[in-house]
Amino acid sequence: MSGIPCMLMRGGTSKGPFFLASDLPSDSEARNQAILTIMGSPDARQIDGMGGSHPLTSKVAIISPSNRDGFDVDYLFLQVTPETGAISDSQNCGNMLAAVGPFSIERGLVKAVSDETAVRVFMVNSDSRADLIVQTPNGNVTYDGDTRIDGVPGTHAPILQNYYGTAGAQCGALLPTGRQIDVIDDVECTLVDNGMPTVLMRAGDLDLTGYETPEALEANENLKLRLESIRLTAGKLMKLGNVKDMTIPKMCLIAPPRNGGIISTRTFIPHRVHQTVGVLAAASDAAGCMFPGGVAASMAEFDEMNPCRVDIEHPTGALTVELEWEGETIIRTALLRTARKIMDGMVFL
Repeated sequence: MSGIPCMLMRGGTSKGPFFLASDLPSDSEARNQAILTIMGSPDARQIDGMGGSHPLTSKVAIISPSNRDGFDVDYLFLQVTPETGAISDSQNCGNMLAAVGPFSIERGLVKAVSDETAVRVFMVNSDSRADLIVQTPNGNVTYDGDTRIDGVPGTHAPILQNYYGTAGAQCGALLPTGRQIDVIDDVECTLVDNGMPTVLMRAGDLDLTGYETPEALEANENLKLRLESIRLTAGKLMKLGNVKDMTIPKMCLIAPPRNGGIISTRTFIPHRVHQTVGVLAAASDAAGCMFPGGVAASMAEFDEMNPCRVDIEHPTGALTVELEWEGETIIRTALLRTARKIMDGMVFL
């Protein structure tokens, strides 16, 4: 039985297998079927594959050398739904992106040039760019370091992510409807796309505190039904069409911060609740909080000395986002992540 080269990696607060595109079938249907077998879907436990039975651990990254000017590699992200086996390429994953740089160097697609190596990534899902700064002392990737990110045990080497062109990457505009507030099913929402189409809603408007545990929110069936109704309408307003079978937009409940951040969040992705927060979801949350007429205006707390560097609070900590604005749009989004190589070998169908 022949195997497929695979590197299992943690990127940020997510985890999944990384592949070179050349090692997978070129036909997308055959490729997706192979991925389902590898991940063990459809099966909620993914017991017969590499998946971890949760959307955060049922992710796949496919990397190839880039033929585009100014880029080193192309990164295609696929989200596998464990229980149904649905595969979506409708979104990016900024957490998995953190491991794209180390993987590309390890696989020889990018040569380490100094103690730090820049990897220029074309994000296929959103037709946008991210530059990653990877620690490569003595010309080798290191995963050891003193950087800690909430949601991941221990410390690791830092990976700086600089995103460009994320504003409106999937919806055409930072505010897809041109409004800072839209009312859907009697709930005020801010619809924003800074790399991840997101619907911001005040938790209090849904009779919640916004500090509930992910488990408590997932057990609230009436809430999930109401959020899905809002999501379907928001998808059309955000120019995404019928999003019934898509993983976007993300639904974000916000509340006043408790630990020095700009806002506290609980994110549906879109039906399970994130244990932390997605990188690009945090980028969109941060952007949405900065509109003076948006749903966060009455609760967002800014550092007057550095109002464009903010912490997005989530169930297990916070994620720092830095935004660079030009007029009324965002031209650069920066975040700090870590990654780790867990396994390198062959996976069998």
